[in-house]
Amino acid sequence: MSIEVKNLTKTYKIKNHADDKSIFRQLSSRYSVLTAVNNISFTIPTGNIVGFIGANGAGKSTTIKMLTGILTPDCGTISINGLNYRKNRRQIMMKIGVVFGQRSVLCWDIPIIDSLKLFKDMYYIPENIYKDNIELFTDILDLSEFICKPPRLLSLGQRMKADLAATLLYNPEILFLDEPTIGIDVLSKDKIRSFISRINKERHTTVILTTHDISDIEALCSKMIIIDKGTILYNGTLDNLKSVYNASLTDNNAADDLETIIKKIYAGDFL
Repeated sequence: MSIEVKNLTKTYKIKNHADDKSIFRQLSSRYSVLTAVNNISFTIPTGNIVGFIGANGAGKSTTIKMLTGILTPDCGTISINGLNYRKNRRQIMMKIGVVFGQRSVLCWDIPIIDSLKLFKDMYYIPENIYKDNIELFTDILDLSEFICKPPRLLSLGQRMKADLAATLLYNPEILFLDEPTIGIDVLSKDKIRSFISRINKERHTTVILTTHDISDIEALCSKMIIIDKGTILYNGTLDNLKSVYNASLTDNNAADDLETIIKKIYAGDFL
């Protein structure tokens, strides 16, 4: 499934905390307006893995929440394969999967396998698809080690694997991942990255990934969107970004790594 975003904007009202005894409180507005996302547009074709990155407060989480229907934009449009949330919310929700970092979708006190069975019933997953997915996820994510334990007894890496399994159990066509490897050990990161890559290749699942770990971007993404202060700074392939940057260097300069290039973009020293 493809995603098309046009002129998306989201603002928040922030309460001013002026001194109650100050005469200026009577003269000033009680609220100020913060523009979290400012008139952004982009397209993500079917089957792409796109890194959506930005500093804290850049607007990426607000954008993801609008793309997943959690927040309603002030203006602009979001089209998921030609569908929109106003008219087709139920259809869209059955086609997307969402993993928000450390916020688990699993029932905290019951075994993982029971949560997966609950998801099977919720999404009307046929028995053959359910069994095939459980077998696949057990093989790639080592679910057999903890599938009979509740999430509260698992490590962060194990919970993230279980969340990925639950989210992909019904074969969503779009997967939103918000910080999927945060705080996870190196071996678990490799497992999760391999899993995401395999699902993308075998099922042509469109993946939108937010992360502060540049290694995630380099390992998984062919395209990257960089956002800062609610505005898109770059929208294109990693190869093109590196090519344009390297072409701007003098003969005496050595090419920088991706993390350094991104830092220079934020600082306004490049692009």
